[in-house]
Amino acid sequence: MTEQLPILLKRQIQAQVIGPIHAEMVAEFGLDKANAVLDAAVRKAAIAEGQAFARQEPGGVTSMAQFIKLYELWTHDGALEIEILEANDETFNFDVTRCKYAESYKQMGLGDIGHLMSCNRDGTFCQGYDPKIALERQHTIMAGAPRCTFRYSYLSDRQPPVQPK
Repeated sequence: MTEQLPILLKRQIQAQVIGPIHAEMVAEFGLDKANAVLDAAVRKAAIAEGQAFARQEPGGVTSMAQFIKLYELWTHDGALEIEILEANDETFNFDVTRCKYAESYKQMGLGDIGHLMSCNRDGTFCQGYDPKIALERQHTIMAGAPRCTFRYSYLSDRQPPVQPK
């Protein structure tokens, strides 16, 4: 992997730009339309980012094992404190017990759109990185839960993809 900014710092910088743009979109188009535009743009960016990471894998070959290694980028410097429940070639299940992404957005006054800027990336990133990796998540700290429940699975050819939450 090439040297990168820590993901938390990257998201904070992005939020400094996205926040004022979102506020202008709300004033111009209303909250629902502004949120829909932001959601679509961030999801597309996450897919593109996933594709870029996949291209950096040796031979462009992705796997759950490689995906698990990538998570070090998101947890760097304690950005996410996680409890790993299961990690193998088909499953990566963990709970986030502290999310500095959520804390940062709230401190910036952007807690109400933090899920659009960060959480929505999680499942869609997989679509770009490896479409056989799917996320099921029932709870997020960003939405007020005490923990985030990340349940990644590597789909066989017979399983239908799970829609990201």
